[in-house]
Amino acid sequence: MLLHEMLDIDDDEEVFIAEESLADLISLPVTMEILRSGLDLRGYIEIREDRGRDDVGIGGDGPLLGVALKLAEPADIWLLVTDRYGVSHPLEALPKGSASKVVTTVERRFFEGLVEGLSHALKEELFCESCPIQSPPLFVPEREESLIEFLCPLLPVGGEVLEVCSGSGMATQALKKLGFRPWTADLDSCEICMGLKEGYIDPDRAMVLDARLLDRFFYQREFDAVVGFMVGLIDEVNWPLWKEVLITSSKLANDMVIYTTYTEREARRVADALRSEGWACEVTANLDDLGIYDRWACTGRRRR
Repeated sequence: MLLHEMLDIDDDEEVFIAEESLADLISLPVTMEILRSGLDLRGYIEIREDRGRDDVGIGGDGPLLGVALKLAEPADIWLLVTDRYGVSHPLEALPKGSASKVVTTVERRFFEGLVEGLSHALKEELFCESCPIQSPPLFVPEREESLIEFLCPLLPVGGEVLEVCSGSGMATQALKKLGFRPWTADLDSCEICMGLKEGYIDPDRAMVLDARLLDRFFYQREFDAVVGFMVGLIDEVNWPLWKEVLITSSKLANDMVIYTTYTEREARRVADALRSEGWACEVTANLDDLGIYDRWACTGRRRR
């Protein structure tokens, strides 16, 4: 796993992230409790940002990304804590352990390691008493084929893509067939878990996260394109929520956004919201014989 590579430790050593979710990396409930409890440490590894290299190395004195604590009790494990994305920064006061070292990595690789670690915990059901879903996620080949045909002339070749509201990754397969390795995000942990178990989504790029919090982890205009397939169902009651989700997500796109819906009315509502944020939008029909998914699309291009 990426965390083992970054920490330069053996693959058979157990590494756990202190928090249970990306959202918890903002408020840090477990981290704060751990730091207050007083720890008996057997080892200590600082992870610092290496801004001038693309690989992992030893040494460096860039900004602190996180700390791996080697615990003696209640088990012989590494516990990774980070306040990089938090509203507070308690690690500044953390005393160094007696057996310490420093490793360096670029921040995006560090984040991918966190995402992969959380995905592994989710897939292994470490935080679940039992799995409520036993059947595999739905997959419709006809939808994949239709999306490939629709997206092929639109998406920038080789670009970085973020898919919001991805569910278990049914539509993600179209992006993969087109040569992309998208980041995927959904608030439903069970959907993400099913996608991980089936291999539909990549563990180092699959996030259980409210899309309104994405800007805590990514920069504005970081992606070439942001997409969302079958957003909604959008109505008068939930539109304020959806509007916030789509506008927040779209700010992460440098060039293009694409959102598909079931009805024309939903697509036009999305387009109106994006136009108010400075996007040039087009609403198009994407009807096919299946007649269930992605019937209408709002395609937005950023006005320079």
